[in-house]
Amino acid sequence: MKVKMKIFRKILIIIPLLMLLVLIAFGSFYTYWNSASPSKTCASCHEIEGSVNMLAQSYHRNLRCTECHGTAISNGMHSLKEKGMMVVNHAKNDITENIKLNEEQVLAVMDNCTRCHADEKAKWTSGGHSARYRDIFLNEKHNHTEQLNFDCLRCHGMFADVNIKDLVEPLDTKGPWKLKDSLMARNPVIPCLACHQVHIEGLPRVSPDYSNPKNTFYNRKVSNSKVSFYNRQDRVKVPAEDLPKLQVWEGDRPVEVSDDVQMRNCVQCHAPNARHQAGTSDDRTPRGVHEGLSCMDCHELHSNNARRSCSNCHPAVSNCNLDITKMNTSYFDSKSPNNIHWVACIDCHREGRPEKQKTK
Repeated sequence: MKVKMKIFRKILIIIPLLMLLVLIAFGSFYTYWNSASPSKTCASCHEIEGSVNMLAQSYHRNLRCTECHGTAISNGMHSLKEKGMMVVNHAKNDITENIKLNEEQVLAVMDNCTRCHADEKAKWTSGGHSARYRDIFLNEKHNHTEQLNFDCLRCHGMFADVNIKDLVEPLDTKGPWKLKDSLMARNPVIPCLACHQVHIEGLPRVSPDYSNPKNTFYNRKVSNSKVSFYNRQDRVKVPAEDLPKLQVWEGDRPVEVSDDVQMRNCVQCHAPNARHQAGTSDDRTPRGVHEGLSCMDCHELHSNNARRSCSNCHPAVSNCNLDITKMNTSYFDSKSPNNIHWVACIDCHREGRPEKQKTK
């Protein structure tokens, strides 16, 4: 009996010591992993090596991977399960060459973006691109008019881990509609990564030659566009400069379209019908008096606000002695028949150009 008690006491001492040693070892490895160079940690997995190499050339080159992606345990059991499955897949020789973020991870990265880009987040929140799943897929007015289908997720829910039939029910124009996963209701359908790619080549900012200020403009390097389009079907990011320039027609007449690279990103969602007819579907390509302008000439980048855009080009008073911002267009009144995107002179001056009024 005494011998058993001694053994039991030793076990009571040994087990806590072993647990302490395991905890110290885990803590030491965890600290090393989060402080060491990515080339010795994340990039040691060949599946992630390409992303790490691209990050080294980007605007975010000085950030650690964990500042955007979190640590191995920052997302709790989900992270541990994911990392464990990577080990299991390697053992099974079932290796994924190109690891993709799921929607939960995309939203987690987005939350980390706001730690540095708080101003951009505030502007995005005030604009139309901050719509949530409940705003889009539970919109009764739209759902009564057009039946929800798989193509909705091409622009509204690019990173959704489910298809439309697993997202909302019923798929008809009668309703009432509800999300199958109520937790998705507050999630944004167009997060930062829908238009932005973190792992993208960039140029470091350098100070100009102050001894020769006249050459500052000419020596400034032109950097690549910071925007890209996420193709949900292929699950790839396409830089805006690699997207095709929009070709659109007004009847048989080709419409002049801006060469602005960022506009190519806009028209992936704000696109015309299959025949590329201007003004169809959600196309808002400028025509009329604004033909050839880019979306960015009027709309602010993140808020999409265009309230101050007129003053960038127009004087306060037009040749008609009227305030530009109060003319009968959809800029001034949402019920106006003259859409600001393609308003033409003839829409108001149906009898031709009036003679300029003489000033006293």
